[in-house]
Order: sequence, then structure tokens, then C-alpha cells
Amino acid sequence: MFLIGVPLLVITFAIYNMIAFLTPGVNFLAPVFSVHMVSGAEWPVTVSDVLLTLALVLLFIEIIKATRIGSRTLVDHMLSTVLFIVMIVEFILLPQAATSTFFLLIVISLVDVIGGYSVTIRTSQRDIALDNP
Repeated sequence: MFLIGVPLLVITFAIYNMIAFLTPGVNFLAPVFSVHMVSGAEWPVTVSDVLLTLALVLLFIEIIKATRIGSRTLVDHMLSTVLFIVMIVEFILLPQAATSTFFLLIVISLVDVIGGYSVTIRTSQRDIALDNP
């Protein structure tokens, strides 16, 4: 289980950077595909929608990972914090990152950092309470 100590949101960060820096002509609001709804409407799914959906799924996995106790969990939280800081710096300094999509990825990363530490603290308090007779 090598990935336990690695923040999974680095995947969406890497995908965003690959799209933004390696293919500068790609528009995050360009439709990837469309879904025909029962109402008769067409729902265009954009690159941004796909990337943010992936980030939310990975956030869920990160919160589940935060319930584990051990040294890898602490490393995971520290790396998540570093990733959050790197994302903020990139957002402020690079014009390719100054988009709503990247901002929402930063917010998801912030929820990961705060949620990870909160869940770990809460879980460790419960374990300490169970160990004392």
C-alpha cells in the first residue's frame, strides 16, 4: 500500500498542469462529451467538470485514508499541506493557474488538509479514550 503516504490530490494537480502548460490551446470549458437528458436537454460535460469530479472522488478517498493511525498518515497530512501551499503559490504567480477550475482545486485541497487533520485528531482521541479503563 505505497499510496497511503501520498496525497491523491496530486493527481488532479498534475493533470491540470499537464493540460495548462503542455497544451496551451486547450480550453477547460470546452465540452468533452454531452449527455442526453430525459428532459430532452443536452448536458455538455467540460474538461473542468471531469477534473473537478475526479478531485472530489479523490477527496473522499483522502478523508477515508485520514481515519488510519500511524506514521504514514502523518506524512500524508504533511504532504497534503505542502501540496496546498504549492497550489496557492502557483495560483498567485502563474497566469496559467489563474482560473476558476484551479481555484476550486485549491479549495478541495484546503478541505483535504483541514478534514485530514480534524479526522485524525478525532480518531486519535477516540483511541486514547478506549485504551484507558
